[in-house]
Amino acid sequence: MAKHSPYSVVLTYNEDLQQLIVHAIDPNRLALLMAEALEMPILLDEYDFKLDDEFARRLGVAMLNLIGAGQPNIKRYMTVTQEPIDKP
Repeated sequence: MAKHSPYSVVLTYNEDLQQLIVHAIDPNRLALLMAEALEMPILLDEYDFKLDDEFARRLGVAMLNLIGAGQPNIKRYMTVTQEPIDKP
């Protein structure tokens, strides 16, 4: 497996192209922008440090909701369940 240096992930919605775009960026290059950005910590201990399928699903829903707050036209494509999904 290739070794990567640490990076941050930025998710962008390009409304004109109707594309979600993922960028992997050196965190040091983002530091100035992040100092003034909205911060929404996700405490891993609240999830018992389990980064499982449900965690990933909820994280994705949160990202889409945040993009939709600033670019509401994407909401017409969203049919995600907002609440946690109970396992059988």
